[in-house]
Amino acid sequence: MQIGLLGLPNSGKTTIFNTLTRSKAEVGAYVNNKAKPNVAVVEVGDERITRLTQLYHPKKTTYATIEIVDFAGFAQGSARKNDFSSAQMNLVRNLDAIALVVRNFSDDLTDSPMPLADIDTMVTEFILTDMIVTEKRLERIAWSARRGKKTNTMQLEDKVLHKILEELYQGRPVRDLTLNPNEQKLISGFQFLTHKPFFVILNSGENNFGGNPELLAEIEEKYKVIEFAGNFEMELAAFSDTQEAGFFMEEMGIAESAHDRMTRFAYEVMDHISFITVGPDEVRAWTLRNGDTALEAAATIHSDLCRGFIRAECFSYDDLMACGSEKGIRDNGHFHLEGKNYKVKDGDILNILFSI
Repeated sequence: MQIGLLGLPNSGKTTIFNTLTRSKAEVGAYVNNKAKPNVAVVEVGDERITRLTQLYHPKKTTYATIEIVDFAGFAQGSARKNDFSSAQMNLVRNLDAIALVVRNFSDDLTDSPMPLADIDTMVTEFILTDMIVTEKRLERIAWSARRGKKTNTMQLEDKVLHKILEELYQGRPVRDLTLNPNEQKLISGFQFLTHKPFFVILNSGENNFGGNPELLAEIEEKYKVIEFAGNFEMELAAFSDTQEAGFFMEEMGIAESAHDRMTRFAYEVMDHISFITVGPDEVRAWTLRNGDTALEAAATIHSDLCRGFIRAECFSYDDLMACGSEKGIRDNGHFHLEGKNYKVKDGDILNILFSI
């Protein structure tokens, strides 16, 4: 899973990046939008994996991971000016989700924060970016049609792109448009920014963190939102003394680290779940979309397991903890065999049986 931090210049994206990843990227280092983004991979904290490691004593333990990418400021007018290089824009388009960092702090160098206006500005830029891509593709389809190169696929693509363009003209994101599976397939290659899962990170100051219920409620009318005290939590993330860090977190009313809050929130926004594989060699968490099947879980592990899928041996983490062992699982009737269409649940422990 790859999540990009986007936002206006000076919104604190790199501060949030350092907070979430415990990195030490230079804050304010971006000179222009051609700068190389900061990238870091973070583990998804999961107590289930920790407890299973204690139970199975594997040679290796692997937690699920999220890659965080911190981009330069996406300023007003960036869409029309092509401020981002093609390589940068390709990175943005290949993201699994976009986290919009919005400034909600004051300092001596910036005006008073206007988070709602900043959200509107950025959403407009994303819409314009998608609009430009759509218009260019429609122009190429029309050019081909005039030269007698019109195919059934091109006609279907033309129809769905006009539908998308109308949605964008109305100021609405592609994700709000109802598309059938065939239409979804036709547009998948475009990687529209407004088609991606999207949420807001409200980057508040130490003095106003936790005191923005009305603002958060207003943002939540349209978007998922999570609040961080960016600078304060970046300093906390650098603490080597966890007890001292915990004291300051309690003072601020912060129950969990920014890292743990963010990873759990990202799974909720993207409607992802974790399934688990266990054994003496490895205990590992795997990421899957909610509603995916055992066959898709097998493919996530390895393509050979998908190709040669026979069935999945399955039991839940909760049942294992209640029964104390796999023998207890079987004795209590919680062990079950599932076919390729079984919908995997969060916390399922799977063993894929296959034959090539």
